[in-house]
Amino acid sequence: METTENHLAEASLETAMELGLLKEEFERIKEILGRTPNFTEVSIYSVMWSEHCSYKNSIKWLKTLPKEGAHMLAEAGEENAGLVDIGDGLACAFKIESHNHPSALEPYQGAATGVGGINRDIFTMGARPIVQLNSLRFGNIDLDRTKWLVKGVVKGIGDYGNSFGIPVVGGELFFDECYNTNPLVNAMSAGIMKTGTMISATSYGVGNPVFIVGSSTGKDGIHGAAFASKDITEDSMEDLPAVQVGDPFQEKLLLEASLELAETDAIIGMQDMGAAGITCSTSEMSGKEGFGMIIDLDKVPCRQEGMLPFEILLSESQERMLVVVKKGRDAEVQAIFDKWDLNCVQIGEVVEGGRLEYYAKGIKVADVPGESLILGGGAPVYEREYKEPAYYQQNKNFSIDSIEEPKDPKKVAKFLWNHPNIASKKWVMEQYDSMVGTINMSTNKPTDAGVVSIKDTDKALAFTVDCNSRYVHADPEKGCAIAVAESARNIVCSGGEPSAITNCLNFGNPYNPEVYWQFVGAIKGMSAACLKFKTPVTGGNVSFYNQSAQDGVDVPVFPTPTIGMMGILTSKESLTTLAFQNEGDLVYLLGEAKNDISSSEYLYAFHKEKNSPAPFFDLETEYNLQNTLKGMIKSGIVESAHDCADGGLFITLMEAAMPNNLGFDVSTDSNFRKDAYLFGEAQSRVVISINPSNKEAFEKAASGDGFTLLGTVKGTDMAVDGESYGSVAAAKAEFDSALENYLTSNN
Repeated sequence: METTENHLAEASLETAMELGLLKEEFERIKEILGRTPNFTEVSIYSVMWSEHCSYKNSIKWLKTLPKEGAHMLAEAGEENAGLVDIGDGLACAFKIESHNHPSALEPYQGAATGVGGINRDIFTMGARPIVQLNSLRFGNIDLDRTKWLVKGVVKGIGDYGNSFGIPVVGGELFFDECYNTNPLVNAMSAGIMKTGTMISATSYGVGNPVFIVGSSTGKDGIHGAAFASKDITEDSMEDLPAVQVGDPFQEKLLLEASLELAETDAIIGMQDMGAAGITCSTSEMSGKEGFGMIIDLDKVPCRQEGMLPFEILLSESQERMLVVVKKGRDAEVQAIFDKWDLNCVQIGEVVEGGRLEYYAKGIKVADVPGESLILGGGAPVYEREYKEPAYYQQNKNFSIDSIEEPKDPKKVAKFLWNHPNIASKKWVMEQYDSMVGTINMSTNKPTDAGVVSIKDTDKALAFTVDCNSRYVHADPEKGCAIAVAESARNIVCSGGEPSAITNCLNFGNPYNPEVYWQFVGAIKGMSAACLKFKTPVTGGNVSFYNQSAQDGVDVPVFPTPTIGMMGILTSKESLTTLAFQNEGDLVYLLGEAKNDISSSEYLYAFHKEKNSPAPFFDLETEYNLQNTLKGMIKSGIVESAHDCADGGLFITLMEAAMPNNLGFDVSTDSNFRKDAYLFGEAQSRVVISINPSNKEAFEKAASGDGFTLLGTVKGTDMAVDGESYGSVAAAKAEFDSALENYLTSNN
């Protein structure tokens, strides 16, 4: 039987390595402490020095990302989430994070607690969450396991988010065999607060009491941060206790109590208790200001009897916060949490000296310097080797001439609108509440980005999550720049001005030089694009070790640096729909067509050609096009604007036709292959419809970017070069039902 005394004995190198520490890290811990650590202390370092908490293999490159901007109120790494000034005395806090490994083992709870955790990051700062998005990646949709994962993840997100009461306004869903074992579940949340009222995640003031508030502590999630910092294997099911269990109703109470607390000046700081639990919150809050804490683990409300000190310290039980209260204001804080029927228990106090001392049954079970545990302090920082993989140059050898052009493009169109990566995500979105709070402006007026109204102002906020991981795999630098550009393009098409980004960087094992090359390239591409669009990086999440053994070989997922972007509509009148509005309107392509099918869904899925470079993209061209479109929308000449992306021009036209059952009659350009013109995914293109009376104004404004008059909004059929590709209604019926048919079929 394990006891507290067992864990006071000196830990061995073998034990440290079993917990995920390197030999040199164990030696470093001994230097820091001046002695050999005990098991509890090694457990503390193992989670705090894991990649999940310390970013030890990524921080060198993360520091190169642009993070400064005139409207930034909290920069990357300073607080639980980024904070941006949106005017009118208001600020927006937003962030995206992964919950990949837990979702791979227990999809329902893994996804649910991912939603809970990201929302806590927002309201811990004093902001009320108003919007959620998610970015999901799964394996081959024909596999039973994939269907099980999709259904569990979507239900977990829906049940938690719906119960918590925050609308889901957007997201993405992508399938590829590289995600067969290791799905990606990235959750984004954003909230609104008054400027100047932010609650910092900090601790200072000797004698100030330290409280744990919210739910009781259980054995779920122990070593969860370390679990997230290693590959998924056949033995990973043994780590199931590392998956947390969420309670959205408890979180709703915690939200209201936290925001009520934020209205007072009774607290010094507050920190969400996420990865590594009490260990992480006590060390990160203390390390910032150089103070320490004395913590009595016996006072922590526990769900189970006989929990050992390391279990209490490392538990990642959900819906908990650590709060440092101003001395003498205890009763005021206690009253708020009593009102909401939540635990509020003093478990320690702030002390001088910077050390974290943890006690159980009157015995000091751990004594470590807080600064030694944290990112920016004593946590290790590594520069990993990287090298270009052979496939990168091989992809460049691809020629469009090697692909025979289909004799029947209508067959391709039908294939694409039924493909799970292109088809409607209606089956998913209908499981989410998108209307709660009555602020979603995209419900009856569909837009490329999710747009929400800021009540009592003329402003709205636009949000999007974007990443075509196939592009990033083909060319990490260009592919990640495209992800930033597409996020910005979606916001501009919706009538907004891009403001800032958060990111969720999903990659394989960082010790693999080819994986690390992908990571470095993605960072470079992100930096270049963010500098160009003036969208600083507010923070986010790195998720390495997303790979698994397939046929005895470790296969990493496609590099997937998901971009979550926030934009501002200074006037709600500028809201621009993606949907065709009127019979007879002119339909234009803003931007230039290309003889390019590289990395398109058409090439990859229809022709099954998996080796090609990223599609055409030029950052300067993209920037100029977006500025032109902003001017057009501001001048009022645009009826609809829709980003030309996955599936190419035809799918863009079809998506613009479906909301109002308005068809189109367009012509292709004989200077281009028809398949490239209709289904290629060259970037920097937008489909725009205008009233014929604005033809001269549009063409004058678009002259510097290139444009093509494609045709008109006409009838209820989809006509290309005089041939019908079917009725909009019939195509929509297939488009809307395809995903559900895949997920419910018994292959």
